[in-house]
Amino acid sequence: MTRQPASSEQRLTPLAALPLQEGDARRPWLSLTPAEAQAWLAVRGAPAWQAQSIRRWIVQRRAESFAVMTDLPGPLRSALETEFRPLGTTEAVRQQASDGTCKLLVRLWDGESVECVLIPDRDRRTACISTQVGCGMGCVFCASGIGGVTRNLEVGEILEQLLRLRNTLPASERLTHVVVMGMGEPLANLDALMAALGEACAPAGLGIGARHVTISTVGLPAKIRRLAEVGRAHHLAVSLHAPNDDLRRQIVPTSVGLTEILAAADDFFARTGRQVTFEYVLLREVNDRPEQARELAALLAPRPALVNLIPFNEVAGLPYRRPTDEALAAFVEILRAAGLSVKVRKRKGAEIDAACGQLRRRAAEPAPVGT
Repeated sequence: MTRQPASSEQRLTPLAALPLQEGDARRPWLSLTPAEAQAWLAVRGAPAWQAQSIRRWIVQRRAESFAVMTDLPGPLRSALETEFRPLGTTEAVRQQASDGTCKLLVRLWDGESVECVLIPDRDRRTACISTQVGCGMGCVFCASGIGGVTRNLEVGEILEQLLRLRNTLPASERLTHVVVMGMGEPLANLDALMAALGEACAPAGLGIGARHVTISTVGLPAKIRRLAEVGRAHHLAVSLHAPNDDLRRQIVPTSVGLTEILAAADDFFARTGRQVTFEYVLLREVNDRPEQARELAALLAPRPALVNLIPFNEVAGLPYRRPTDEALAAFVEILRAAGLSVKVRKRKGAEIDAACGQLRRRAAEPAPVGT
């Protein structure tokens, strides 16, 4: 039966009530290293090159069953079906907004879940993905961090978010961009993220251009410098959310000082030549005042930076509100008058659980009595 997209009004089934593949000990094929895959094939008398053939079926040709891999011998397909699963995740919930934004709640092998989002915009198809179950950074406005961080995602779990989002597109369309701005702090799981993006950007993978990937961080200076050393052409986005340390500690309790964060961002630019984006979530009457805009301008004006202003996407149960249109316009005008490049993020998926962590949080709530 074909899964129907969820509407914004759909009552979500609590995660605890969703079927889990209990007793299914089959390993996801994407979790195998090339050496492991080739060794398994060798035992069955199959050539080593078929390891890549199987992977191409899953990554490039959207296969979610070994049965469709018709260029493989039948006995091999049967053996694969017995011992492996093409993908280790399952789609628990899908929400579709009228603007085309599609949000998935993806269930992992251990029953945990993460969110990922497909954002269409003209000829772009951008995937926003998660790197951790939950988040340990403690940003007070973010639903992802409620409850803290549970664990890092594995390489395959990161890659599979891209595959599942890609598989929602028509066969003629592909993912063009990736933003690593979902649940979790990406640089806290840097090794797994780099491995997943390596395959996503490879011509034999999803073929996404390395320059079309943006990695967002709350500001981990040592990891920012390490990202620069990796030598990838990815963009860096640093979440500031405040123009001074006192206010930032209220909004991002685990943060280090702005001086140290900006020094690491400057090092990233000097080493890579890639312009750094500074993200700033605007919270009404918290960090959206004209004096705070002037302070932010003074902090960033010497840098060839882009400021990405993000009007808060309101989350049920949190006390913060979206800034007024007047406050947003004044903030933008002050930054631009100081010579800064400013972009205001478009609001997407307004009628679904679009803010990071909302869908996972709502799906985890107990079902109402009598339902």
